Amino acid sequence: MAFIENQGTKIYWDEQGQGAPVLLIMGLGYASCMWHRTRPLLSQHFRTLAFDNRGVGLSDVPPGPYSIATMASDAAAVLDAACVSDAHVFGVSMGGMIAQEFALQYPARTRSLILGCTSGGGLSAVRAESKVLDVLMARGMTLEQAREAILPYIYDAATPRERIEEDVSLRRPWFPSEEGYMAQLRGILAWEAYSRIALITASTLVIHGKSDALIPPINGEMIARRIPGARLVLLEHASHIFLTDQTQAAHQEILEFLLSQGGREADPPTGRS
Repeated sequence: MAFIENQGTKIYWDEQGQGAPVLLIMGLGYASCMWHRTRPLLSQHFRTLAFDNRGVGLSDVPPGPYSIATMASDAAAVLDAACVSDAHVFGVSMGGMIAQEFALQYPARTRSLILGCTSGGGLSAVRAESKVLDVLMARGMTLEQAREAILPYIYDAATPRERIEEDVSLRRPWFPSEEGYMAQLRGILAWEAYSRIALITASTLVIHGKSDALIPPINGEMIARRIPGARLVLLEHASHIFLTDQTQAAHQEILEFLLSQGGREADPPTGRS
């Protein structure tokens, strides 16, 4: 296990594979173990770095809220700990928000950008229906009840229940506390980058499921139009957790994009342990 301290908070991170570095940033309330479908593939070609956002997994749960900018600085601290100067950055959902902020705050450290099932935040973002937001914010229910109630809105209707259960079973030991979950959620609600993302210079892939009810796909379309030269991929029969709904199709797009960025080139030796 490896940890780095950032702004007084201990952040868990680990690495798998060799080659050019790819930084993986997970979404609201999800520990880094939820890269379980994608990381094995990427690790065949790249040095993958993943971490638990503050408030979840093995990372500390400091008092909130956690701003998206603070979580982007956690990501930069992970690169420092790994002795990596710059990386391809791949974030999903809240992780895609952190990735946008990272690219804005650390442009020289961003080799390329993959933004999955995310939005640019603020008033420009197209929100989910009120019934979905009620579940997301656990209004009138416990967090445990909300975790079950959200499933129809984050998985495509055609996805077999057994695949969903694989994800749920993997997540269960790492469900966040109410404090950690709400601290992350408040950071999301306070964040806005749509007015700034036209400044992103990194080559960008935007990928979104067409049936995403949590972050409607029009948000991906808006981001792709806003970031110069961004490529948009909309996946059929895929919702918010598109890496489970359409694993093969998503992996093909992601891997082709990363390899097109000169992804086979490895960093020089760093002297890291």
